[in-house]
Parts: sequence; structure tokens; C-alpha cells
Amino acid sequence: MRPFARRLRTAICATSALSLLAFTPAAFAQQDEGASNDDSAEIIVTARRRDERLIDVPIAVTALSADTLSKAGAIDITDVANMAPNTTLENSRGTNSTLTAFIRGVGQQDPVPGFEAGIGIYLDDVYLNRPQGAVLDIYDVERIEVLRGPQGTLYGRNTIGGAVKYVTRALNPDSPELRIRGTLGTYKQADLVVTASAPISDIVRVGGSVARLSRGGFGDNLNIKGLENYNKDVWAGRATVEMGGNGAPVLIRISGDYTRDKSDPRNGHRLIPGLVSGAPVLDNVYDTRAGLNDPRQDVKAYGLAMNVSAELSDTVTLRSISAWRKDTSFTPIDFDALPSVDVDVPAVYRNEQLSQEFQLLYEGDRLHGLVGFYYLDAKAATSFDVLLGLSGDRLYGLPGLNGYTAGDVRTNTWSVFGDATIDFTDQLSLSVGGRYTNDKRNAFIYKANRITGLSPEFGGTLDPIAIAVATDFRGERTFKEFTPRASLSFKPDADNMIYASYSKGFKGGGFDPRGSGTSAPISNPSAGRTYEDIYNFLAFDPEKVDSYEIGYKGSLLDRRLTLSLAGFYMDYKDVQIPGSVGCTVGGVQTFCGITTNAAKARLQGIEAEANAILARDFAGAGSTFRFNGGFGYIDAKYKRFIGPTGDDVANQRTFQNTPKWTAMGSLAAGIPAMGGIVDASTGLTYRSKTHQFEVPIPALDQPGYVLWDASLVWTADGGDYSIGLHGKNLTDKRYITSGYNYQNAAGVSTLGDEGVLTAFYGNPRQVFVTGTVKF
Repeated sequence: MRPFARRLRTAICATSALSLLAFTPAAFAQQDEGASNDDSAEIIVTARRRDERLIDVPIAVTALSADTLSKAGAIDITDVANMAPNTTLENSRGTNSTLTAFIRGVGQQDPVPGFEAGIGIYLDDVYLNRPQGAVLDIYDVERIEVLRGPQGTLYGRNTIGGAVKYVTRALNPDSPELRIRGTLGTYKQADLVVTASAPISDIVRVGGSVARLSRGGFGDNLNIKGLENYNKDVWAGRATVEMGGNGAPVLIRISGDYTRDKSDPRNGHRLIPGLVSGAPVLDNVYDTRAGLNDPRQDVKAYGLAMNVSAELSDTVTLRSISAWRKDTSFTPIDFDALPSVDVDVPAVYRNEQLSQEFQLLYEGDRLHGLVGFYYLDAKAATSFDVLLGLSGDRLYGLPGLNGYTAGDVRTNTWSVFGDATIDFTDQLSLSVGGRYTNDKRNAFIYKANRITGLSPEFGGTLDPIAIAVATDFRGERTFKEFTPRASLSFKPDADNMIYASYSKGFKGGGFDPRGSGTSAPISNPSAGRTYEDIYNFLAFDPEKVDSYEIGYKGSLLDRRLTLSLAGFYMDYKDVQIPGSVGCTVGGVQTFCGITTNAAKARLQGIEAEANAILARDFAGAGSTFRFNGGFGYIDAKYKRFIGPTGDDVANQRTFQNTPKWTAMGSLAAGIPAMGGIVDASTGLTYRSKTHQFEVPIPALDQPGYVLWDASLVWTADGGDYSIGLHGKNLTDKRYITSGYNYQNAAGVSTLGDEGVLTAFYGNPRQVFVTGTVKF
């Protein structure tokens, strides 16, 4: 039996034993559920591991209910960024299902192994260790929560910038349910989601969902017949078994999910003519001439989880979260987006993780708290070719020149954490917490120039011949850190609260899985390049942040207006900056990773969110007119940034994926009509200038822009039927979300002959109709 399987079986058996010890036929625990109703002051979240009103939580958090997401026509988790200030969630460049996430300037753009995520993504309390497969489609969802600022004293993995929690819908304990949701729209969009559940007995329920999500491309591949660009071809499903709950002290929830994405490769738009071929810039930014389609794009992601909650007494609850996940992503990345074999990168990412978490919660009259333990055993590997056949054949006389890289990073981490809230009075509360983390990283990195074309895993028929080995390295590092948190909150009355908090964030270091050992500086030239030289060159240090926040949450005007305000200041140290450059190995041009730790940065800003009921019963009983809005401002600056030459270049660097201003606002009216409610809404989203990299690149950096969305949804009384019309990006705005650049300031190519300056764009105008039926 494989080690991962053995550990999974052991974890599940141990968890089951604990569950059964707490289980008695006479009693079960009620399941935690987040919900929202028409009164925004009563939105319930579990940001602190217990059910609380949103306005009572001294944390900057945006909570989005299933109803809110459905009426907004949200398609996948990236749409959440248009509803939360200072948040960026987008498809990583060149992929359909890998997530790039930034909150308050903290995140990670490059999805290669070896770098921990700055933002934690959770699926039903299970931390997703890698960003591949993390662009979660929104179906069968109960709510999504966006928590801003360092997290780590309350649950799961320590995350330095924030967390996004995706919570699926609980099963109905009382009666069978069948829900069918269909969508038809522009670009041949055709989605179908079927969800069913049924109680088997008083204590056992089963359910599941199957989703078929498809869309034609926004553009076409003009070089390879039959391929589209920016299309969608996804099958997905979830299955759940629940035992207990429904008024008894134990709930066991076993769930599994599977996603298969066979969309065509997602290729960028060239912003410059071909430097050798003279190929002109295409008129349609969604079209491509990319020539790489081997391996075929294929993403599989799946996992199992068991969540157990057992009430040991009226005040003490034991929780256990056991999970195993695996994903494999084959993806062809054509950097130059031309037919020529010039910086073509067939790649594969393979990830697997096993995690176990225990929490012991106490809920008293004046004291609320928890202690927890978290364990993660994860492996993340990537391998890719960099095909430079044009340069090789023409300049070097080398057939099928291939810059090959393989990186394999193993993470073994454990943590103990705790958090307690003391209510000194009904008005004054103090929360204190801390986490001790032990991160161990093992890495294997191999990098070589090879000839005879593709590697066998990407369809090659011959074993490539290595002509120059740049890296053949194994290394190990361990990082230990204690991160405290404290907050003080004061409630002048039941519907208003002010708070101040401090938290320390930490993200472990590692080794650059694409680094070139031959680029390491030689500390002792007479002795040659040593293992220590290569180790120091490939290694990067942990990040740390000290985050301070003050805020106000309240419900005013007889609960017609709900406000959330926050101001923050972050002292950010040793910021990890992964990147890649054109380099030479054995005198031949190729592709190398390069990672630096920027010495010091400062981030400060403000955030505001508001929900206002502007009118009630204006068009009959039950009608409402609402405003929802928010904005974020962030001033992000590097105070010191030591470049490759040893100079401080802070005045030449910017924060990527961090617009200074984000704003969103919508008006919505709900009017009784035709035996139900018609909800009409329209909204604008604004993002100011966004840099794609730390070095400004005018051609890629996106100026400020506005998106306009609108929806019209009718829901029958009782909620059994609904039909909606949704429009996204109605002005058809073209805006860049990411890109590749291998040119110097003078426009000279630093990798490949044709030149690489390509951009990826957000979705164009989409209009679609949704219909839902419940039985």
C-alpha cells in the first residue's frame, strides 16, 4: 500500500473511532450552517468557528450567500473579486482552472510548486494546498466568505494574506429534494446542474450533484483547425453522506468531489509583431495563432473529506477534518502564440495532499475559545519542456533543442493553535490567540538542455539527450514560527461595534523549482561552485507580516443600513518574488527561474462595505429597493528591494495584482409579481491601474476600467421555480488580467527569436438565461 494511502486510512480510522466514542443513539449535534435573510444585520458567518452575526465579528470579512451569488449570475469563484474590496481572484495566465489570488497586496501569481499560497482557499474547511484546480465553479453552494488579513489561530493552514472559504449546501434532513438548474447563453454557453438528496433514515442522508459546464471560445485558434480559445469543457460532481445532526450531538459528513476540465489551451494575445516572421498583431484579442497542442490540455482534480462534529457536553465540541486530495494538470503553454516552435512549453503539474485537523471548542457564558492541531503532508511536482527549435536549428545546429525542468517539492507541516474570547461585559471583549508552525520542505530540482525534441511524457518518442546540466539538486529546509493575534472590541449597543486588532502572518520559504544552479555566484572562485553556493542561490526565506487593523461594524436606521469599515497597516518583510528570465545553460539560450526576497514593504489602506434598504413596500407588500456597495483603497510600496546586482531598486518596483482603488456598487429592486418576486439589479465594478509584475510594463499594465453587469430574476413564492436573465460586462470592455514578457526595456527579446509579449484578457460581454426547478 502506498504511504499516502496508508496515512489516509490511519487518519480516517482514528477520526471514526473518536466519532463513535462520542456517538450515542439518543443524541446528535446540530450542523453549523451559515445563512442570510432579508435583514443584512442578521447575516450569519462562521469566521471564528462559531455561528455569529456578521456585524459581531471583529474581522474584515465579506459574506456572500447562495441567493446573492445566484441573483448576480456568478459563474465561478473569480466573480467573487467583483464583490469584495481589495481582492483579486483570476485565472492564472495560460490556464483555465488554476487560481491567482491576492488580498490586500498579498498573494502569488506563479503556480509552480515550492511556493506556499499567500491566500488560503478552503473547500468545506479543507485547505487546498495548490492553486491548480482551485477556480471552483459556483454550484450547490451555501455561501462564500472572504477573510482579509493573516489567518491562522482559528483553523487550518496559516495564511499570511487572507482566506476564501467555499461552503457547499447541507443536505435536507426532512424530505427528498431534486434541483435542476440550466443555463443557455452567448458563445454557445450551455450548463446543466442536477442536485438530489434524500434522507435514508432519521440519522442518515445522502446526496450529490452532477454538473456539465460548457461554452464555446471567445476566439479561435487560427493555426490549428478545430481549436477554440477561452472555451470551457468541464464535467464536475460531488457526493455526500451525512450521519447524525438534526438535533443530535454528533454529525459525520463524508464527501467527495471530482472535476474534469478538457477545455482547449488558453493562449494569450501577442502585443507585438513577430520579430522574425513579421506576423502582424491580430485584431481580435481572443484569437491566437499558437501552434502547441501537445499534450492536450487535461485537468483532473478530486478529493475525499470527512468532517466530524461531536458535542461532548453543553459547552465542549470536538471537531475533526480529514481530507485527501489529488490533481493532475497537463497544459501546453505557447508563450509566443505563433506557429513556430519558439518558447513552446508543454507542462504538467501533479499534486497530492493529506491533511488532518482537530479542534476542541469551548462555548461558555463569558468565555469562547478553541485549541487545535493541523497536519499537512503534501507533494507538488512539475515538469516541462521549453522548446526552442527555431533558435536551436538556426543558431546552434541542434535538432529539437529542449530546455527541460523538473521540480518536486514535498511539504510536511504541523501546527498547534488556539484562540479565546473573553467577554468582560456585554460591551467589552478581548480575543487573544497564537499559532506555532513547523514547516519542513524537501526539494528535488533538475534542469538541463536536451535535444531530440519532446520528453516522453509529452508525446516524445525518444529519450532526450542531455547536453548541458544546469541543476541536479536536493535540499531540505525547516521553518519554525510563532504567530500571535489579539483584538479588543467594544459594543456601545447590540447593533454597533468598534474594534482594534493585531496579527502576525507567516509564510514558509523553500527552493525555486526552476532555478539554474550554474547561475549561482561562486563564493570561492578557486574552489569552484559548491553545493552551498547552489543551495544559497536556489533557497528563499519565509515572509512575515505585522498587520494592524481598526474597524467599525454596525446596523443603523432601524436596521435599514449596515456598514462595515476597516483601516489597516501592514509591515511586510522578506516578500517572496518568484519570476523567470531568459538565461544561458552551456552557452545555449533557455528559460530559468529566479526568486528574490524583497527586503521590506509597507501596505496601508481602508475598506468599506454598505448594505442599505432605500425603500420598503413601495410597489406593494414585500417590495424592497436596495443599495449594496463597497470600496477599497490600498497604498502599497516597497521600502527596500534589493535587486540581483545588490542595489536597492525600491523606487523602480510596484506591487502586482494590487490596484490602488477597487469599488463596487449595485441597485436592486424586489417587486411582487406573477405569483412570486421579480428581482432587478444593476451594478458597476471599478478597478484602478493594475500592474502585472513588480517591474512596470506599459504594454501589459491595465489602466483603470469599469465593468457593468445587470440581472433580472423571477422567483416563485416558495422558491420552487426561478428564471433569470443576466448580462456580464455589458459594455464589452477589453481588459488585461495577466501576461508574459521576455523583452528588455529596449524591446530586444530575452528569450526566443519571435519575441514574447502576450496578454490574457477578462471575459467579453456575456448574456445568459438561467432556469431552476426544485421538487
